[in-house]
Amino acid sequence: MDIIQDIRNRAQSSLKTIVLPRSSDPRVIQAAEFLHNEKLVRPVLIKNEGAVIPEELTIVDPETDDNLKKYADAFYERRKHKGITREEAVKTVKDPLYFAASMIAAGDADGAVAGSVSTTGEVLRAAIQAVGLKEGSNVVSSTFLMSFDDGRVFTYGDCAVVPYPNSEQLATIAMDSAQTHKKVTGKDQKVSMLSFSTKGSAVHERIELVTKALEIVKSHNLDFPVDGELQFDASIVPEIAKRKAPDSEVAGKANVFIFPNLDAGNIGYKITERLAGATATGPIIQGLAKPMMDLSRGCSWEDIVNTACVSALMCEV
Repeated sequence: MDIIQDIRNRAQSSLKTIVLPRSSDPRVIQAAEFLHNEKLVRPVLIKNEGAVIPEELTIVDPETDDNLKKYADAFYERRKHKGITREEAVKTVKDPLYFAASMIAAGDADGAVAGSVSTTGEVLRAAIQAVGLKEGSNVVSSTFLMSFDDGRVFTYGDCAVVPYPNSEQLATIAMDSAQTHKKVTGKDQKVSMLSFSTKGSAVHERIELVTKALEIVKSHNLDFPVDGELQFDASIVPEIAKRKAPDSEVAGKANVFIFPNLDAGNIGYKITERLAGATATGPIIQGLAKPMMDLSRGCSWEDIVNTACVSALMCEV
C-alpha cells in the first residue's frame, strides 16, 4: 500500500472535522465532496461570496454564526496586547481564514486546510494569531513527506517556512519534524541533522550551529535516535555510514532529514522530487497548538484531499 492511501485510510478511521475556509474555489468544493463521500474527514466549509456549495456539505457563515462573539472575544484576549479593539477583533474573525483558525482554537473543529487562493504568509498569520504555538515550540516550520514507488518514505524539514533558523529554532524544527513523521507515517523516527560535514570532518560556524542544535535536542531526552552533524550520504547509505560515522545509530538509517537552512531544504526536496521521482506531500505545517495546513496555490483538488487527511493525522496525540 502506498503512503497516500495509508494516510487516507488512517484518517478515515479517526474521522476528524476539518475546516476548508475558501469555498469560492472550485477545487475546494470538489475536495470537500470527495472527503464527504469517502468519509475521510468531516469537511466544514466557510461561506464565501459567490460560492456554490452542494446541499450535502456543511457550511458555516461567519456573519450569522452563533459562535462569532465567542471567537471574537477569544481573539481580542489573545491580541489586545497589540492594541486591537473589540470591533477590530470582530471584523478580523469574520475573515474566513481567521474564522477557521478560531474554530480549531475553540475546539469546534480539529484542523483546517487553506492556501489554494491565499499566500503562505496569510495562512500562517491567521494560524499564529488565532491558534498560537504549541507548548515547547518556539517557531512554526514545515516538512515535506517524500515518498517513492518502492515504498520508501522520508521526512524533510524545514523546506518552506524558516529561512535561516538559529540553533534553538533548528532544534525545535528537528523535534517537531520527528513528531510529524511519526504521526503521518506511523513509523519510528531516525533523525539526521544535516551539514556539509560529518562528525568534525570540517570546521565552520555553520557546522557549529547544527551541533549546538543537536545538543539542545538531546537535552530533552527524547525516545528516538538523533545524530549529527552528518552529510546526506552518510545519513542514508550504510556503506558510507560505516566509514564516516561507524558509531552512529542514525547514520545509514535516517528517515527524517533536518536541513540547516531553507536554501538547502527547498533545493533538496525539489531535487529529490524532480530527479529521483519522489512524490512530495506538503508543506505540512508544524509547531502550532492545533493543525492548520497550507497549500500551494497551484494545488489540485486531490492535493487538498491529501492535505486534509494529513491534518487529521496531525490532530493525534
